[in-house]
Amino acid sequence: QVQLVESGGGLVQPGGSLRLSCTASGIIFSFSLYNLAWYRQAPGKERELVASITGAVSTTYADSAKGRFTISRDNAKKTVSLQLNSLKPEDTAVYYCNARDRRGGGDIWGQGTQVTVSS
Repeated sequence: QVQLVESGGGLVQPGGSLRLSCTASGIIFSFSLYNLAWYRQAPGKERELVASITGAVSTTYADSAKGRFTISRDNAKKTVSLQLNSLKPEDTAVYYCNARDRRGGGDIWGQGTQVTVSS
């Protein structure tokens, strides 16, 4: 069974930065076959896609994340990261990493990590 473990969340002031990391464990023969993404869910709101990385360098970002967030992956270390810069109070949410094997199968989710942006 493949598992995702997230870390890096915390409390920061507006304008601050955090780096979220997600590491996959279990039997994975080729991590490069997984599409990876970060989602977030704020209180009272629906889960939303923040950023994704499908190929080696093919990335997408939500409009709210463009210019501030950067998604990256390391297939050798089986990790996906999200660099959060210039954080705003509206970025406060639980952030989840997601993986999907391009050969088929359902989504795999991390446990989530809390990001709180407040003065």
